[in-house]
Amino acid sequence: MKPTLQLKLSQQLRLTPQLQQSIRLLQMSTLDLNQEIERAIQENPLLEVAEDWDTSETGQPSGTQDAQDLQQDEQDVKASQDSESRPVDEVATEAKTTAEDNQDYAADWPQEYRNAQDVRDDDYESPQMAAKPLSLREHLNLQVSLSQISEHDRSIVGLLIDSLDDNGYLMQDLDELILMLPSELKISKDDLHIALEYLQLLDPVGVGARDLRECLMLQLRALPEDTAYRKLAIKVVEEYLDILAVRDFIRIKKFLKCGDQALRAIRQLITNLNPKPGSQFNITDARYIVPDIVVTKVDGAWVANLNLDAIPKLSINHLYANLLKYKRDESSRGLSSQLNEAKWLIKNIQQRSITILNVSNAIVERQQQFFEHGAVAMRPLVLREIAENLSLHESTISRVTTQKFMYTPRGIFELKYFFGSHVATDTGGACSATAIRALIKELVQSENQKKPLSDNRISLILEQQGIVVARRTVAKYRESMQIPPANLRKTF
Repeated sequence: MKPTLQLKLSQQLRLTPQLQQSIRLLQMSTLDLNQEIERAIQENPLLEVAEDWDTSETGQPSGTQDAQDLQQDEQDVKASQDSESRPVDEVATEAKTTAEDNQDYAADWPQEYRNAQDVRDDDYESPQMAAKPLSLREHLNLQVSLSQISEHDRSIVGLLIDSLDDNGYLMQDLDELILMLPSELKISKDDLHIALEYLQLLDPVGVGARDLRECLMLQLRALPEDTAYRKLAIKVVEEYLDILAVRDFIRIKKFLKCGDQALRAIRQLITNLNPKPGSQFNITDARYIVPDIVVTKVDGAWVANLNLDAIPKLSINHLYANLLKYKRDESSRGLSSQLNEAKWLIKNIQQRSITILNVSNAIVERQQQFFEHGAVAMRPLVLREIAENLSLHESTISRVTTQKFMYTPRGIFELKYFFGSHVATDTGGACSATAIRALIKELVQSENQKKPLSDNRISLILEQQGIVVARRTVAKYRESMQIPPANLRKTF
């Protein structure tokens, strides 16, 4: 076919870069937003962290320059230009006068402050850095290095240490491990068993176990022999651990031929053991939540306010902005583009804060009873209801409520927490799934632990309160709150 040119008209929906940035910032968490801003400040010289935090009459954050700031910057630039054209003698006289004034001010300072500049840097102690905590492997290898065993045995113990998981368990079978070792090392199965016995003598007690039963046995055998019910506890772990796990206390009492008091002491001794001896070395850095919204009570009503500490404080660099005013040539085109990017970033951050505040106020307005009475008073709420009220799209509400947190007198909650499905009631109304979870939790907490409530019984109690919930729904809500079933909640 012969190539030809054709014209075709079509309509396409395209997002401008500014709108794309606005959507991207809106769905970011506070932590991700701060990281994005740090990157932008490093790449754009027109952006800087604002020293002062200004708010408008409505209490909204403001990071843009007003006319007075620009006028003041122009006056400063003009003054600096005038100072360059002044005679040298006049400038030197002014500098001398300033130095003398500084000496007069210094004479009024306390003696310790005036002498501080004479103190050498060596006299100051450097701040103490927190020592990095030892890992489980480092802790075990340190004990092995201080032992009196041979170098050959020490290397085998080190091999087993490298095979431990984070909880201190030896997950690899010794038969499989010996097949993986090269024959040149001349390590026999007996050598592995001897090294494992030595490893299981190290601290923490229970490390090197191959399953939960062995881990508990190691800890029980390490207890003093005169510990009450120690022998019976060893027998329970060795023979009846599965029965104890399902809380069949009647069978255990029959096998041990003991009473309730003795079984209670045995169970207490076993439950006080550490099933994960290596977990104490798995220290992770704590991650703190910075709430975006703070809810307070004003004139008898709960109101949402922005947490100003969580909002980035950005402004335009006045020096570069003023240079662009007086210099409009080809070389300044790059700075002009960066200036526009900086302005759009500040504007989008402001718009993000305003949108979060509007959505939060709409949520708080509909969940007043939650702040008064707790989760049992949570009313059903869906994204569409907030979207229609604020004339926004549901996807926008979804972005706003994801990884944004609200500080309330009842705790810190993600905005998503206030949304949920509903269950019909006998009166024709609706009850929030969050409220049903709270009711189930209250019923479990107040139940008779010797005769815990089954899922079916909880369903009947809720039905008596006018809330129709199926047994499988109760089980689903209970599992979501990590509440064990009735047979595992039973005590004696």
